[in-house]
Amino acid sequence: MSTVDIVLAGARGHGRWHLDNIRRLQDKGIVRLAGICELTPLAADEIPDGLGTPEQSPDFGALLDSTGARIAVICTPIPTHTDLALTAARKGVHVLLEKPPAPSYAEFRRMADGVAAAGVACQIGFQSLGSHAVPAIREMVDEGAIGEVVGIGGAGAWVRAQAYYRRAPWAGKRRLNGVDVIDGVLTNPLAHAVATALALNGSTRAEDVTDIELELLRANDIESDDTSCVRVSTAQGRRITVAATLCAERDAEPYVLLHGTRGRITFWYKQDRVLLQRADHGPEEYEYGRTDLLENLADHLTDGTELLVTPDSTGAFMTVVEAIRQSPDPTAMPAEAWHLIPDEDRRVVPGIDALVAACADTLSTYSELGATWALPKEVST
Repeated sequence: MSTVDIVLAGARGHGRWHLDNIRRLQDKGIVRLAGICELTPLAADEIPDGLGTPEQSPDFGALLDSTGARIAVICTPIPTHTDLALTAARKGVHVLLEKPPAPSYAEFRRMADGVAAAGVACQIGFQSLGSHAVPAIREMVDEGAIGEVVGIGGAGAWVRAQAYYRRAPWAGKRRLNGVDVIDGVLTNPLAHAVATALALNGSTRAEDVTDIELELLRANDIESDDTSCVRVSTAQGRRITVAATLCAERDAEPYVLLHGTRGRITFWYKQDRVLLQRADHGPEEYEYGRTDLLENLADHLTDGTELLVTPDSTGAFMTVVEAIRQSPDPTAMPAEAWHLIPDEDRRVVPGIDALVAACADTLSTYSELGATWALPKEVST
């Protein structure tokens, strides 16, 4: 097996996770970090031990040329994804592109069509879809473990301080300098809940989505949404409801919940953990492994292994992003709907943790469950 040279674009913030992951794969002889693209070069102590001294440059295209890299990992601000992916594609460089792949469906199609025309491989960074739990759950469903699936819920309740929205100029923005960003709770931090629910429903293509209902809200003083829910009607005849917040009372593991006529399956996707509950059986809990998406892309190049998350398999997710983009700006919650925890510098919506779980449990929206601060917005697709 040959080692694959890599350039990482965006090595700070979430890019630090990619640096650690590249180091892990480099230790296994699968990849080698050949270059880092950052506007300000990383200092030596910002590069994990064992990665050597990769070439650094703020010029992405020039760095791809000088290093001869075969893969570009793109972990940069959302509005830059399409142009950087196309720069790599034009040079014959394969791409691992962080989620969300683009801030609009038009930009997504420009990216997906461009990489396809260039004949390069592109993997979208929904790491949860590399979990071995995904095919295992599909097998459970196919075997009738929970009867007929009637709907899928998703829940994400996270805690984020107000400083989270000051970490970058684009954080919490819908647009920046006239360019779409769409950095909301459903499209970025808890996007995995949406993408995983769609995938488990078999609704991955854009044409699998028939209707979208949205409730987009914000407790923080930002442009975008921090407490939202979406209900997606699908060509498969089932509905998917995902509720998410960054204003939780306490952090919780996000999950996807499959409702069946004779039971249900809960998938905590960050932990690769599954709970099967069905009639006439005790609860059964399983833990699974995970295939890393960068390793999968490297294996695709070296031995033809099938890619796990192609652009077209995220088309349905991008229709949700587009619906959010086209929706009116999120509704600001009234002051009495939230309170500030000064010591933690964060805003909390009382009762939101239980409400998020109830949405996933009943496939209802916030407003249907009686949240007075929630106003439904329907978006047809």
